[in-house]
Amino acid sequence: MSKEAILNRIISDAQSAAEAAVTDAENKAASIVAEAETRAERDKKGTRAIIAERSKAIFDGKSATARLDSAKVLLAEKRRVIDTVYAQALEKLKNLPQKDAVKLAEALLSGYAENGDEIVFAANFQYKAQVLKLAVVAEKNLKNSGKTADIDGGFVLVGKNSDKDLSYGALLALDREAYQSEIAAKLFVDGVANV
Repeated sequence: MSKEAILNRIISDAQSAAEAAVTDAENKAASIVAEAETRAERDKKGTRAIIAERSKAIFDGKSATARLDSAKVLLAEKRRVIDTVYAQALEKLKNLPQKDAVKLAEALLSGYAENGDEIVFAANFQYKAQVLKLAVVAEKNLKNSGKTADIDGGFVLVGKNSDKDLSYGALLALDREAYQSEIAAKLFVDGVANV
């Protein structure tokens, strides 16, 4: 087998592995969010009582004030439920098993790291040594000075031109920004908790 064929096969295998890791990480993230949503749905039962109480106030003659209060309570409850979903997802990400955490880091480094970037891990990231042994670290000449960042798991890439926050908290914040309305719509239909 020629050197070029071997090189092409290695590149093809690496791309397949990276795609599999990204798919696996996306599936795990979806599973974490689904599990958190299931737990959050259990919490919604208490919301029914609050909404029922506020609805009674509307019918008792305090309609304008009660409607405003009910909207505030519902919005606060939506926020609380969504906060709970994402807080639980963050905890799941922070507690990923080594294999999954390293796969996720590999996918993030493959997708976002630029040649010569420095990896600054979260102070509580447990698998620094395993991540630094990944092939992508050598391929992209990534560095690690041993500094840590006060972030919610994961790491930050410090580059010559820009920094990239790939902490678990930042990744979930982006997810929340993109899907918060959709999640709220599934959890609450016509202003009532969808249990």
